Amino acid sequence: MDLLLAVLFFAFSTTITPGPNNVMIMSSGVNYGVKASVPHLLGICLGFPLMVLLVGLGFGVVFERYPHLHQLIKVLGVAYLVWLAWKIASAAPKAIEQGKSKPFSFMQAALFQWVNGKAWVMASGAVAAFTTVSGVYWLEVSIISSAFLLVAFPCVGSWLLFGAALRAVLTKPLFQRIFNVCMALILLLSMLPVLADLWRYYFMSAAA
Repeated sequence: MDLLLAVLFFAFSTTITPGPNNVMIMSSGVNYGVKASVPHLLGICLGFPLMVLLVGLGFGVVFERYPHLHQLIKVLGVAYLVWLAWKIASAAPKAIEQGKSKPFSFMQAALFQWVNGKAWVMASGAVAAFTTVSGVYWLEVSIISSAFLLVAFPCVGSWLLFGAALRAVLTKPLFQRIFNVCMALILLLSMLPVLADLWRYYFMSAAA
C-alpha cells in the first residue's frame, strides 16, 4: 500500500505537468473537440502504462546493453516531435473544419509513447525509483504501471477538456492560429531536456 501511494504521487505529478502528450491532447481538444479526440486520449492513457510495464519487464535491459539504440530512438523522437510541432503550427482552421486534417488515432497515440522523450524519462525513472532488490520485481512493476493507468485519465483528460473549453473561446481563425503556434512552441520547448541528454551523450562523451 505504501508503494502504491508513493507511486501514485509520483505518477500524478509527472502526468499532470506539461509535456508532449498533454500539449498535443489540448491542441486536439481545441481543433477537433472532445469526441473526435477520444481515441487520442485512450492511446495515451493505455499506451503509456503498457510502455512502463514493458520497459520494467525487459526493454530496459535491452537498452542498457545497446545504449546507442536508446539514443537513436530519442533522436528519431525529437525529429518526429519537430515535425508534429510544424503540423500543429501550420494547421489552417479552415482545413480542419473541412476534414482535411484528422486527430491522432488510438494506435498513433499509443505508438507515439515510444518516441516521446518525457515518456522515457518517466517510465525509466519510475521503474528505477520504485523497484527494490528484495521485493517481488514483477509485482512492483505491475503496481507502477497500474498507478500510471489510474492517474492517466483524470490528468490527461483534464488537458483535453481544457482544450475543448478554449475551443468555444477561439472562434476566430486568427485566434486559433495563434493558439496553434503557441502550442507548437511549447511542444518544442518540452524537448529541451531530451536535447540536453543527447548533447551530453554524443558531444560531451566525444570531448572526453
